[in-house]
Amino acid sequence: MVSPDSQSMRVRVQDRVLTVTNLDKVLYPEAGFTKGQVIDYYLRIAPVLLPHIAGRPLTLKRYPNGVLGEYFYEKHAPAHRPDWVPTARIDSPSSAKASKTVLYVVAGDLPTLIWLANLAGLELHTPMWRVPHVGEPDRLMFDLDPGPPATIVECCQVAMLLRPLLEESGLRPLAKTSGGKGLQLTAAVAGHTSEQASELARGLAEQLEREHPRLVVSRMTKVLRPGKVLIDWSQNNAKKTTVAPYSLRAMNQPTVSTPVTWDEVSGCQHADDLIFTSDTVLDRVTSLGDLHSPLLDAATVSFEE
Repeated sequence: MVSPDSQSMRVRVQDRVLTVTNLDKVLYPEAGFTKGQVIDYYLRIAPVLLPHIAGRPLTLKRYPNGVLGEYFYEKHAPAHRPDWVPTARIDSPSSAKASKTVLYVVAGDLPTLIWLANLAGLELHTPMWRVPHVGEPDRLMFDLDPGPPATIVECCQVAMLLRPLLEESGLRPLAKTSGGKGLQLTAAVAGHTSEQASELARGLAEQLEREHPRLVVSRMTKVLRPGKVLIDWSQNNAKKTTVAPYSLRAMNQPTVSTPVTWDEVSGCQHADDLIFTSDTVLDRVTSLGDLHSPLLDAATVSFEE
């Protein structure tokens, strides 16, 4: 365990020695949650988190001055990284519509995860594919985002409508909170491109919008979203990323993108029913294990078009 009261210290993480700094710096002011506690959370959650990000290029959302300060997304691996941090060069579109190569961090090991946490990389975002299979997803993603006054309660209602449609396609969807106000459904897939996965997700989103127009919207247009749940199917784009299971989120409290059971989804009655912070997530993993482990254990399947 990393002491949150230490300013800096040298720590051994497996076979690596790291210097962790500013451990008493408060990153979540409302909760008094320090950088040391962030590092300690990632150290303790690593056994279930790492398998979900292993082999995937990471986009960090860094908050060097805490969640109330300025933040930035970081795709390029920092030049000051240790030489043992794993990386991968991947073509990425530029603003000029040409390809450029980005050197991403690929964090599949504990020392790299703790090194990233020490950078105040609070949020970990990954694509639906693994290196080197760019654009060949092994995950299908639906990001359910409520437009106020809708909340996660309405997201859960939409999830219960979406679940049987996915199961009819031979998929086994699992749910997790976004760590913010929404809900996300993920299923293991294989044998299709990101474009095909996006089209499947778009088709299902548009079907639910037709069938439940007062509850569901499949388009980003802001004027359409109040009181409805956006099914964001575009997360399946090869160039997009989604927050990883068990990642912290930069909210007032140290909330976590948390796998949940279908009973919890169907039973959600209040907006705060599915809010989980770092401590409660660690307790959940102790009692429930990794609810997203079927994504790792089950053979991926081809969906029916």
